[in-house]
Amino acid sequence: MAASSHSLASSAFFSTTTRPRKLSLTPRFPLPKSPPCRKIVSYYDSSVDQSNSGKKLLDSVFVACTSVALSFSLFLADVDSASAFVVTPSRKLQTDELATVRLFQENTPSVVYITNLASRQDMFTLDIFEVPQGSGSGFVWDKDGHIVTNYHVIRGASDLRVTLADQTTYDAKVVGFDQDKDVAVLLVDAPKDKMRPIPIGVSADLLVGQKVFAIGNPFGLDHTLTTGVISGLRREINSAATGRPIQDVIQTDAAINPGNSGGPLLDSSGNLIGINTAIYSPSGASSGVGFSIPVDTVSGIVDQLVKFGKVTRPILGIKFAPDQSVEQLGVSGVLVLDAPPNGPAGKAGLLPTKRDSYGRLILGDIITSINGKKVTNGTDLYRILDQCKVGEKVMVEVLRGDHKEKIPVLLEPKPEET
Repeated sequence: MAASSHSLASSAFFSTTTRPRKLSLTPRFPLPKSPPCRKIVSYYDSSVDQSNSGKKLLDSVFVACTSVALSFSLFLADVDSASAFVVTPSRKLQTDELATVRLFQENTPSVVYITNLASRQDMFTLDIFEVPQGSGSGFVWDKDGHIVTNYHVIRGASDLRVTLADQTTYDAKVVGFDQDKDVAVLLVDAPKDKMRPIPIGVSADLLVGQKVFAIGNPFGLDHTLTTGVISGLRREINSAATGRPIQDVIQTDAAINPGNSGGPLLDSSGNLIGINTAIYSPSGASSGVGFSIPVDTVSGIVDQLVKFGKVTRPILGIKFAPDQSVEQLGVSGVLVLDAPPNGPAGKAGLLPTKRDSYGRLILGDIITSINGKKVTNGTDLYRILDQCKVGEKVMVEVLRGDHKEKIPVLLEPKPEET
């Protein structure tokens, strides 16, 4: 049994050890080697190509399914195809930015766009037509349709049109204007629910450095907001129409450009503190020095224009020489050139400048003070008269020849203007 098992083990051993020898024997004829290799390699390459093709097919099917699903979701959600791919980041505004945005949104409905139209005649057909000759800004004063703006915005207009914040346009008529202070009031026949009066503030307690906001239509760009600070107070500018000084004007560095005229200047609470009226700029564009008529001055003028259609302002009833001419004479004061006999000064006996029979110039009275307040030039004269009332009697001190005289003058209202 043991021998038989040994013989089996030996036969098994020899059977396992003799098989490699048969493989290791060199054959009589050389075996072809390249065909089997090419067969194996070609079989391997075809399997790789089939695997890549399958992967590409799956990717294409996946992309197609994704596109169909996205298109279907957009169709159901009714989302614009362009905005669907726009990612809007979360917008966090600072407290002061939010306050500025809120101020603009709340006060924009009160600001209007004014178009100044002038009549022109065709030189060939003689037809009359209207052309825009200027534009400016304004704001709603009350629910009755009164619009406040600058006088120079409407000067020379044959017709006026007012465009509200909702882009509705109405014909406007002039209620009244004050050339000396560059203020005008218009009236539009618009529904009261469209009239958003601007909140009226106070300009007497303003401080330099205080934030201000200007809303207007510079260069025809409607409802533009610019910001700045109050750069100065109690400035004085001259009216573009009459040259009469406007006192207590607000100076600001908020950008005020052509088209901003007549628009509101607001404080940080959104209250009206002035009307943007002029800029100091050699080029005509904003240079950081703008001027606004204070609301305390505007309020009194608008009230008179709405009630009476005019401003009752006292006058002396004289024409006076330019300040440079008086300075050349070496004297200080206002030289009277003309004093019509039917005017206050003429009735009181002030003497005008005239020529004698030989053509020699005889100087008239030179006003040196009114009610004890010194008068050195025309600006001083206007400033004092602005503090007086119609019907008030003032004491005018004049230099007549080589001596001074005091003459009482009864102030009268300014004649109506058309």
